[in-house]
Amino acid sequence: MRAYNIRHSTEADISAVMAMYDHSRGLMRADGNTSQWVGYPTRDYVLDDLRRNVSYLIVADSKPIGTFALVPGIEPTYGYIDHGRWIDSATPYATIHRLAKAPGTTDIADIALDYAKKQYDHLRIDTHESNRPMRHLTAREGFVYCGIIYMADGSPRLAYEWWRWDEVAESLKQWVEQEVLPQYARFDSAHRVDHARRVIARAMTLYRHLRERLAPPDAPLVTLMPEMVYTAAAMHDLGLAEGREEHHLTSGRLIRNCTDLRRWFDEKQVETIAQAAEDHRASAKEPPRSMLGCIVAEADRDVEPETIVRRTVEYGLSHYPTLDREGHWQRTLEHMHEKYAEGGYIKLWLKESPNAEPLTELRALIHDEARLRTLFDQFFKS
Repeated sequence: MRAYNIRHSTEADISAVMAMYDHSRGLMRADGNTSQWVGYPTRDYVLDDLRRNVSYLIVADSKPIGTFALVPGIEPTYGYIDHGRWIDSATPYATIHRLAKAPGTTDIADIALDYAKKQYDHLRIDTHESNRPMRHLTAREGFVYCGIIYMADGSPRLAYEWWRWDEVAESLKQWVEQEVLPQYARFDSAHRVDHARRVIARAMTLYRHLRERLAPPDAPLVTLMPEMVYTAAAMHDLGLAEGREEHHLTSGRLIRNCTDLRRWFDEKQVETIAQAAEDHRASAKEPPRSMLGCIVAEADRDVEPETIVRRTVEYGLSHYPTLDREGHWQRTLEHMHEKYAEGGYIKLWLKESPNAEPLTELRALIHDEARLRTLFDQFFKS
């Protein structure tokens, strides 16, 4: 990668910025993305970005090669999110917008995201469903998919979040990225890398919330290292490599046998991490043995209503191919009642669980069989 610098855009750069928007719009069209950036961004957007001092220019050899907006504060279109929810609604964030490049340039998005990550601990970004390069980039850069937001004109966008996790040792984060997360690529669609990242994000966000707002000085949380939370969340489902039924126990065994973990943890800490993985399963009848186990179990509870219905249908189609449509519908009903309805086996282990509200919404959906059937039909593909 050639040498470059990043600076705020000025009025003298407007023509170059608009030319990069035109070029990037053409790349979208060539890739089949015909509905993003229609008449956008306009010159007025650029002027507004300049006024707010949020427009940036990437310059190499005195020539502009890329541009982006990095906007701190609340993004109005993120106030409502569909088919999911933001993981962290309390921490201030900055949003990356209007990323574009000049002809013949590469790595512009990597440069922009790297810069943004160095400036802010918490980032959000959205992109069009058809923008395959940006979707690939967000996954590669560790952004977590959260749901669908809507632009001012009502058009949908896929929404993502990212966190720095400064309290976790950089060497541990690198090890997890290189050695742990790639293992999720071979698991079923509900337990891929995006699931692991989501559990990490939920666990770390919950840990911060408990540590800062709820824990008394003598609580076990005070002595719980953030690295333990990060590691337990990252490794909780590794046992799926040997089958789903006993995967929580297998995860515990793999953690205990992992010699690399001794670089950061003593034997007692490794054992606590292993027990947290063993205790995370939704069907567990007994509460987790530690606060770490409670955090990981809660972080693994994905109870967003539409997500649960979609995953239930997808799992049925994958594992019960001989069932007809009505057979899958009955299986979906039975599973939803058995696991999520009042009296179902899923349990929340923390007093102020972030899952309480979505679980209430999910139970209301289960009781509204007509609406549940509509969602089932939406996700079912014969």
